[in-house]
Order: sequence, then structure tokens, then C-alpha cells
Amino acid sequence: MPERRTVALVTLGCARNEVDSEELAGRLAADGWDLVEDAADADVAVVNTCGFVEAAKKDSVDALLEANDLKDHGRTQAVVAVGCMAERYGKELAEALPEADAVLGFDDYTDISDRLQTILSGGIHASHTPRDRRKLLPISPAERQGASAPALPGHAQAPEESTPEDLPDGIAPASGPRAPLRRRLGSSPVASVKLASGCDRRCSFCAIPSFRGSFISRRPSDVLGEARWLAEQGVKEIMLVSENNTSYGKDLGDIRLLETLLPELAAVDGLERIRVSYLQPAEMRPGLIDVLTSTDKVAPYFDLSFQHSAPAVLRAMRRFGDTDRFLELLDTIRSKAPQAGVRSNFIVGFPGETEEDVAELERFLTGARLDAIGVFGYSDEEGTEAATYEHKLDQEVVDERLARVSRLAEELTAQRAEERIGDTVEVVVDRVDEEDGVIGRAAHQAPETDGQVRLTGETVFAPGTLVVAKVVASEGVDLVAEPLASATGGCTGEAAR
Repeated sequence: MPERRTVALVTLGCARNEVDSEELAGRLAADGWDLVEDAADADVAVVNTCGFVEAAKKDSVDALLEANDLKDHGRTQAVVAVGCMAERYGKELAEALPEADAVLGFDDYTDISDRLQTILSGGIHASHTPRDRRKLLPISPAERQGASAPALPGHAQAPEESTPEDLPDGIAPASGPRAPLRRRLGSSPVASVKLASGCDRRCSFCAIPSFRGSFISRRPSDVLGEARWLAEQGVKEIMLVSENNTSYGKDLGDIRLLETLLPELAAVDGLERIRVSYLQPAEMRPGLIDVLTSTDKVAPYFDLSFQHSAPAVLRAMRRFGDTDRFLELLDTIRSKAPQAGVRSNFIVGFPGETEEDVAELERFLTGARLDAIGVFGYSDEEGTEAATYEHKLDQEVVDERLARVSRLAEELTAQRAEERIGDTVEVVVDRVDEEDGVIGRAAHQAPETDGQVRLTGETVFAPGTLVVAKVVASEGVDLVAEPLASATGGCTGEAAR
């Protein structure tokens, strides 16, 4: 009997990439590949790259080079690049990085097993020439669902003719043949679910739509089927991701579809928390705010993409709003859910940004009481409108503003965490270890980005347990909380150690 082929998936970038990797894992497992965690133990190392900003691209290149080093002293025979950077640059990346044995685009995902087998056998798969993926779908959102869709990573379904028995354990759930073709790559109690792919917005600093394509929603039945499957796999919290969740349903004929879908997701047996990420302030609707702040099991969590608050800078970014309108939006949210969590990212040093613009951003940040803030210095991204702008700022000015606003953000988020002392929170336990103890997240904290909660006391709660606790201290953006009760089942006490 021939030795089974082994593959490791190394994922960089955002939660959307994590979903894409699990789709690739599902396809490979269904075709007989053994999935391993460590690239050194794999015949093929597949690196799911990020192509968003220069720092992320450098991390992707470093990961490919590190995987390539394994070929000299390990089992690894081939290194393959997939993901956004591979899609965005294609042949150019392959020529610049000969250490990668292949560079595969999104259109290769359907045949990923054959592609890897060809490469492992010494064959060559020609890298693609990148194209603007926005042009692959009709301009009108209403016409996209009936069109011949391009490859949409993270949207894969098991073939219609398949039954759960046709696929290995852990891929197709009991909910039926239209189940997601996905294989979990970890045991975390939280998992992301894609609502859509692509983006129709034309922010002048962003290249994502050109390689992710136009916006296309998944069917609600597919999202629900995947959520049920994840719950069967032990997931307690799902995070809905896409490039722009507030647009969900517009190509399905119902821009308010998210408001309908969220209560249905909250009713899925086994799930304890539903979290929505990637919300556009200009597209927030009263009905959506109502559902996010009043639906049981739906976290009152608002990941709002403000980017700036000075009107002149926002217009140059091809975005909308200003400080006062943004503060009014936050007031509306908190009038319905006073303890709602809010996070956002901001760009400083944008071409033409003045000191007055920075002061306006600081005014907004001071009044916004955000729980988590990401601050980035502007840099040109090839292929974007902003890269052609005049009035670029010197790098020293960008760096100074980045440091200044970052310091303010750190102070303000620490203050916001301190305001939560005395609150009662529901904590989903993420992990337990000897050094840190029991670590989880409250409703206002998304995985990896917004801080965490450390539970005090001797009781050890299993990952996935929902614990009601009282906040007794803060450490920067992190909280310390005293458990009051376990709201869900799971190992507790010494048996969990």
C-alpha cells in the first residue's frame, strides 16, 4: 500500500484566510491527503499568504522562505504559495521567489489536490497572470447570483451528489449533502464563517477588491448549514466575516438579510455567541443596530471601519462621515446597549493630511470610548488611487503621527477597560494553561485583536464554557474577572487540569 501523502497549511493574515485554509484542508482531506500541523512533517507545505500591506507581504515571503529551508533537512519536498499575495501577483511572485515550487491562484482551489500531486511528482504548474477580479462578475449586484461565478475561496460546498458517508469524518456534517467542504485545523471553541466575498466599495487606499473581486453573498441556507456543522464540531462562538458584512444580501435582493439571519444563527443548538465583524459606518441601519443590541446570543459588538474622522481626509479616501456623525452613531448604539463593544482601525499620514486633520481624529478618539483601536501609518499600495495622489507626507511625519496617535489610542483603550470594572460579563473560555490560568473573552472582545479576560479562582473551566463573571481589575485592554457561575456545561474543577 503506497504511503499516504501529507500536507501542512500555514495561514497568515486575517480570519477570512483562516476560513480559506480550512476549505483547502477539506478538499485535500476528501481526496485522501493526511493533514499535519508541522510543515516539517509534510510532503507539501502550503502557505496561505496575505497581500494586504507591505508588512503582511513581507511576513508571507518570510514564511515561504522558512518552509523552503525545511526541504534541506526534513520530509518537506515542495512549498506552494496560495492566498491573496499569490492571487495578486501570480507570475511576478513566482519569478521573484523561485524558492516557491508553485504559486497558485484562487481558480486553482477547486483542483488543489491535483495541483499539489503534480508539483510533488516533479511537474510544473504555470503561474497565472493576475487580472482584476472585479470584472469577472456583472456590475449590477442583482445579476451576480445567476452569473457564472469565479472561484470564491471559503464558499465551497460538498458536491450535490455526495452524501456525508462519502467523505471522511470531520468534513461533511449530518445536516446533509450541501454541507460545507471544510476541515477544521484546530480545536478552538471559536470559528469564523464567511458571509460573503469581495467588495464593491472603492476606497482609494485599498487594493483588496482588485484581487478578491466584487461583492457576492453566500446563501443564508449555506451559512446556517455551516454554523450547524461547526456547532457539531464543538464550536461555541462563530464570527461572521467578509470584506463588508453590512452589504450582505444586496445581491440576493434583500439588503436587510443580515437582520433576518442573525436570530436564526442564534437559534442553532450548541452555539453560545454570534459575533459580526467588518461593518461599514456609512451602511449601518437602525434595524441592524436593533438586532445587534437586542438578540440573545448575538454579541453587541461593533467592528466599525472608521479609518479617520476628518472630513477632508475621508473624502480623499472615498469614504463618508465625520467626527460628529460618527459620535452620533456610537451614541445611538450605546443608548440601546450601554456596554456594547466597539473597535476600529485608523490610517494616519494619508496624502494631504494636515495637523488640523490629526487634531480632529484625536478629538474623535477621545470622545468615542473605543475598546480596541488599530493605528496604521499610510503607505502606497500599488494599483490604488491614493498611490497616484500628490501631497505625500515625508516618512518622518507619518512615523511621528503614527507614534503620537498610537500612544493616545493605548491610553484611551486602557481607560475604557478600566470603566468596565464592576461590570458583569459573559466569558467564553478560549484556553487553560499553567502560566496564565483560564483565559477567555467577553462579548466586547473578538479573538486575538481586542484583549482578553483572565478568570480568577481555583476552578478550571474547559475551553468553550460560558462563564458569568464580575470584572475586578484591568490590565491595559485586558480584564481580570471573578467567576460567578458557569452558564454552560463543560469540565470544571480539578478534573479539567
